[in-house]
Order: sequence, then structure tokens, then C-alpha cells
Amino acid sequence: MNQYPSEWDTLEEEQPVIETEYQPTQEPPRPVRPAPPPRSRQAPSRRSGGGMNWLALVISILALILAGTALFLALKPEPEPEESPDISEEKPVTFRFGDREMTPLEGMPLNPYDRAGFATDEKGRVTYERDGRRARAGIDVSTYQKEIDWQAVADDGIEFAILRLGYRGYTEGGLFPDQTFQTNLRGALDAGLDVGVYFFSQAITPREAEEEADYILSTIEGHDIAYPIAFDWEPISPGNNARTDGLDNETLTQCAVAFCEKIQEAGYRPAVYFNQSLGYLRYDLRELTDYHLWLAEYDTKPDFYYHFDLWQYTHTGRVAGIEGDVDLNLDLRR
Repeated sequence: MNQYPSEWDTLEEEQPVIETEYQPTQEPPRPVRPAPPPRSRQAPSRRSGGGMNWLALVISILALILAGTALFLALKPEPEPEESPDISEEKPVTFRFGDREMTPLEGMPLNPYDRAGFATDEKGRVTYERDGRRARAGIDVSTYQKEIDWQAVADDGIEFAILRLGYRGYTEGGLFPDQTFQTNLRGALDAGLDVGVYFFSQAITPREAEEEADYILSTIEGHDIAYPIAFDWEPISPGNNARTDGLDNETLTQCAVAFCEKIQEAGYRPAVYFNQSLGYLRYDLRELTDYHLWLAEYDTKPDFYYHFDLWQYTHTGRVAGIEGDVDLNLDLRR
């Protein structure tokens, strides 16, 4: 393994108080006139005529008030619409990867882990605990770890092991077994560890990825594989004339999907192994959310922006029963 985010004020202007309340002046005194001769019909008195003038004046004043009110309403400014925030000017959510500013993948689940839950124990190993549940400790190994004392590994607190089963050659493309796989498989199972496997892929088509899955399935038949079976595609350093040079991102993602579907159809749990560069820049992780994601990020707390299930946090770990460095992992699944 590891081969190489105004409002306007409603101005209720008070209408200037026009003293419209009629203040009647006293009528002028009636002139003294001689009494008219008696008539058969009595003429209307001056008093009744004065009542009609009073009513007309009140009506005129009311009309004036109504006209003034109508004029005020006609001239009243229209309320300005409340300004809504201009979403187009809002800065989008981003995160940084190295010197790159990244825009999150829409629909991709985010990293759910509480950073306060990570700690380092007295052996220098990272632990994680949340809500009373502790992440399981594991390793992944290949022929590079040579001979392993698996009981010593188990006694040193390791609970699972992911073993390299084989690899595809990066020049000719042949499929080859890891020379220590069978020995490691028996030793890990006998020591009571849960076992998973990974295959170092150099597939350049989905069909080749399916071939790799078939190769794994034929090899593990009859064995108890409780942990995921992982697709481990990695780029080869420039200058080695690797057959995967120039492989586009879409095809790479399709290769991972083809591998995982084949493994899943056989009743096992598939996984995709990647580091941050592959996760951010190569794979479309949205296509892989149906499978376990195994992140390689060497740190004491993972900063990867998106969700992952297994975390390889160092390639220089030390475990009893293994000579030299070994990859250390946490199983963060709940």
C-alpha cells in the first residue's frame, strides 16, 4: 500500500389641521319691519332658510376634507420594495487543498468525525472515540513486511488486517499474486484477527478491473474474509512508462465502480483506497458512495473534506511481531 471547505418609513403625515370645525357666528339681528298683512299661506321664515345654509356649509367642508385626503393619497410615494439579498454576490463555500481552492462536490457526504475524538496513545498510535464507541485498530501488509508473527501482532492490540492479495504489472499488465498472501492469511486468521484484502490495480478499462475482481474471488474462495476487499489503484511515478499514464478521471472512476460491483455481487464488501490527491483530483467520489472509502492521509487528525470509512494514518507505524515500518489504520465505521 502506498507504493510510492429603507425600509421606507410610512410617513403618516398628519393632515394639517384645517380648522374645519365650523364656528358659527351669530346671525345679524333681523331688521325691524312692519308686520305683513295676514295671508292665507304662511311664507317660509328666515330661520328655515338659515338651516339650509348651515347644512350646505357642512357638506362643503366635508367635501373639502375628502378632496384633501384623496389628493394626499394620490401624492403619497409608493413604498419601496424590501431589498432581498443578492445571492449571486454571495461567496460560494470552498475549502483548500494545498494551494488549490476547491468547490465541494454537490451531494457528496462530508467528513462526519469529531476532531476532539482523536487522540494519540502511549504507543504513538492514533485512537478515536465518540459516544462511548472506539474505532478499531488495524494494519495493512504485503510482501514488504516479510515474515510476520501474527500472534504478537494480535497481542499488541491490532484487531484487523488488510492483506495484499496481488497486483497488476504496470508495464505489461499481467496479474501476479503477493508471495506472502497465503501465509499472512492463515496467520492472521489463526491469531483471531478479522481479515480483508486489497489488490494493487493498474487497470485501464472497466473490463480489466473486473478481471482483477475475478482473480481475487477465485483466490479467497473458502476463506473467511470479514473486512472489505479494496481496489487500490495508484499512479506510477513519471518516467516508468506505465500503462496507466494518461488515464482519464472518468475511466478511472468507472474502473473502480466495475471492480466494486463485481465484489459486491459475490457477497463481499467492496472498498476503494485513495489518498487525498486521488480523492480530490481524480475520482468522482459521488459515484463511489455505495462502497466503503479507505483514505490514506498521514496525520494525527484527518482533514479530508468528505466522508470516508477506513483511515490509514501512517506508513511508519510500529507493531510487535513486524520488523520495520507498517501501515496503521482505524476502522471508523459505526
